[in-house]
Amino acid sequence: MDFDGEHRINAPRLAVWQALNDPALLAACIPGCEKLELTRPNTYAATLALRIGALAARFNGSLVLEDIIPAEAYTLRGQGQGGIAGFVSGSARVVLSDDDGATLLRWNASGEIGGKLASVGGRLIHGFAVKTATEFFSRLNSKLG
Repeated sequence: MDFDGEHRINAPRLAVWQALNDPALLAACIPGCEKLELTRPNTYAATLALRIGALAARFNGSLVLEDIIPAEAYTLRGQGQGGIAGFVSGSARVVLSDDDGATLLRWNASGEIGGKLASVGGRLIHGFAVKTATEFFSRLNSKLG
């Protein structure tokens, strides 16, 4: 599955960059995030509780930041295991640019799912991903704007 989008964040690019590298702030913005902690440079352990349709699961996994261009871009790679619900893995390229005193954040992501999660259906998963991204960026904008 591939997803992309762009969001205008009402804060300067450096503030957005710092927020995107702050585990506590990110945890507050990610829907369902129960834990996000830095385990070593550019690597995080994460726990998310998600409900997609009738399927509810807690995913434990890791996130790694790669291809970092400070205050401009990075690639986020992640994977998570949700027990009987299945697994998720994917990556997202995040690029920041100045936008008249604010920041334009563009992202392009791809992911894979397996197990019971895969049986939920592509449309439901895509709708869930879009809704989750919208909520994340709304929360981020609220915290920074």
